[in-house]
Amino acid sequence: MRFKGIIMRHLLVGAAVSALFCTDPAFAQAKESGLEEVVVTADRRPENQQNVPVSVGVLSGEQLASFTAASDDTLLALSGKVPGLYVESTTGRIFPRFYIRGLGNVDFYLGASQPVSIIQDDIVLEHVVLKSNPVYDVDQIEVLRGPQGSLFGRNTTAGIIKFDTIRPSQDFEGRGSASYGAYNSLDVDFGVGGPLIDGKLAIRVSGLYQSRADYIDNTYAGPSADGTVTGQKNAVGGYNERDLRVQLLATPVENLTLLTSLHGRWYDGPASVFRRGALTLGSHNASAQHWNKAGWDEGDNNPQGYNTYGGSENIAYDFGGITLTSITGYEATEGQSRGDTDGGAAADFGNAGFGESMGRVHALSQWSEEVRLASSAEGKIKWQVGGLYFDARDITEFYQRAWFLTGTANNPNNWVRLRDINTSWALFGQASYEVLPNLPLTGGVRVTNDRKETHLLKTADSATGAVLFPANADRNPVLEDTKPSWDLSALYEVNPDLSLYARVATGFRGPTIQGRSAVFNSPFTFANSETITSYEVGVKSQFSNTLRFNASAFTYTVDDIQLNANDSNGNGVFFNANKAEAYGLEAQLDWLPLENLSLSTGLSLLHTEIKDAGAFAQVGSFNGVLTCTPLNAIFTKGSGTGTTYFAKIDGNALPNAPEYNLSFNARYDIPVGGDNKVFIATDWNLQGYTNFVLYRTREFNSNGNFEGGLKVGYSTGAWEIALYGRNITNNKNLKGVIENYDAAILNDPATFGITLSGNFK
Repeated sequence: MRFKGIIMRHLLVGAAVSALFCTDPAFAQAKESGLEEVVVTADRRPENQQNVPVSVGVLSGEQLASFTAASDDTLLALSGKVPGLYVESTTGRIFPRFYIRGLGNVDFYLGASQPVSIIQDDIVLEHVVLKSNPVYDVDQIEVLRGPQGSLFGRNTTAGIIKFDTIRPSQDFEGRGSASYGAYNSLDVDFGVGGPLIDGKLAIRVSGLYQSRADYIDNTYAGPSADGTVTGQKNAVGGYNERDLRVQLLATPVENLTLLTSLHGRWYDGPASVFRRGALTLGSHNASAQHWNKAGWDEGDNNPQGYNTYGGSENIAYDFGGITLTSITGYEATEGQSRGDTDGGAAADFGNAGFGESMGRVHALSQWSEEVRLASSAEGKIKWQVGGLYFDARDITEFYQRAWFLTGTANNPNNWVRLRDINTSWALFGQASYEVLPNLPLTGGVRVTNDRKETHLLKTADSATGAVLFPANADRNPVLEDTKPSWDLSALYEVNPDLSLYARVATGFRGPTIQGRSAVFNSPFTFANSETITSYEVGVKSQFSNTLRFNASAFTYTVDDIQLNANDSNGNGVFFNANKAEAYGLEAQLDWLPLENLSLSTGLSLLHTEIKDAGAFAQVGSFNGVLTCTPLNAIFTKGSGTGTTYFAKIDGNALPNAPEYNLSFNARYDIPVGGDNKVFIATDWNLQGYTNFVLYRTREFNSNGNFEGGLKVGYSTGAWEIALYGRNITNNKNLKGVIENYDAAILNDPATFGITLSGNFK
């Protein structure tokens, strides 16, 4: 099989690179004492990563700052930095889509459900816009691979990305970084705090500011049907990201802590820039495109803007051996994103093909409450039990092209308003028992109820007000399901340097409603719950405090997997395929070969496969002509320009599931007296074959995406000044496609600049 060849080839490559250069992103430089201990909270308790029977990858705040020095999106920058993690977006910063071990959701509907849970400071973020909240002044990022349903979040079949920011303390201290580079890119990330009342009250104030100037020219200078100003230099590409967080930590009595957190986000920038016709028939090569040039005739330069507010209260009381924790969270957002969805000017393509749309979250509010009772981390038996309640409600609107057109073509009724309600409750428990001094067993169980409602408040009517939505279609669907999930794991310590673990886990993602189709006057579509059963085994090892090697092999089956495709009218639809199967491995090797040299590599190998002989997806076409070269058997419906093409997807890989990913990091310090040093650091990422759609073609995929970064600077221990470069080889990488228009989404061009960072106490 092709995958077996990939395994052998890249195991050899990974082993060779590992033997030369191996360092973990969790530490930024070599330490005199050797590898630093990596502490994780995969079981809701601080534990050494080596002692947890879960596949978990870790990134530090220092490493994230290096990846985002060019003002990159703090979430998209995570892609490939941890084995098994992939992140992409076709809707700009406000809609990142996360994939762990190949499981994710390609749907761009604002109400879309994702199988990867995002948790920031113990608050689960469910809506796709909330999941885009950037991370800053962050202590650590943990990627928990595989189902994690018994302790975290709501429903997760793929895994969890957990962000923990730096908390207030009774010690006055601060940190910050600032960088400036190409396209006037500016990135400022800071945090400062300390005691307000000695021993009783502490504060921390954190912030993020990122900006970039417009740098993409609109090369189309012809007329526009919606009033878009065409023929502009530096028309789009710039953005402003502004974020602020204030935390208060109170300890009014010895055993009670109250952590209050308030935050806000104010963002404006562009939606993703699509480049129509970037892909030629038979090829996925978009290297002929110009990063700073594109042509479009509508969409008003793809404006996007969102404001988000939130807060949480984390209360913990230690009764002496048992701790009661309550975590209350509230999040709210509003904003919109508009784009020229055909990706180009129709006049440049035979005056055929126009498209633009706007999605707007008019109002969204999310409440969550978790209560947990846990034993201490000491003793042969450890346990915790709790419950979660979740409530999210929003008013979402979708506007189509006729709403934006000027003159007689305008249809002021060409939009819909939806009201979405999602409630969920769960009861969970976990216990760990040390059956032997070197063999703890851990088991957890969770029962989850998930309920979704969508109400069509306004239909997309004709310009004269005639209702076109099907009279017999359900305008107020309600879906609900209750299911258990569980996990069981064991960790066997062979010796102090080597442990083996095994884990089996199940997960559940609740039913989903696709409501956006109402803007095309098509009935809603639905997908029932999906469930996953996952098996993994792994090794965790650390030798001489200079070499650490962790690896896991896994396999999983997702029954009734939720997939997204198009119907015969081109409308996005949800459906359940019979199942998907996958297997693969992940490995991370960290090495300090010399006192001042830290090196690392991470490797993931993955094979995914859809198993459903009756499942199919619409194939990209325009005016009845295929826009791609299908590699699956196809069939058609209709004739002439009404011809629609469909492909069987049985046996295909899941979309956005890279067959392999290889990352490499290195740093070398040259001491120049005292704590002062000159350093050079670099990071590289190579991504294997990745299909962007459900069907196979020659065009809609990438293979061999490659990017590297470089940083050279001077450090005193307390502060650091450096020159940086991102995508230093200026590689053009295909990141996504719009099928009907052969449109491409590209990565960012090479950027270079200067960065200054420091900390004080």
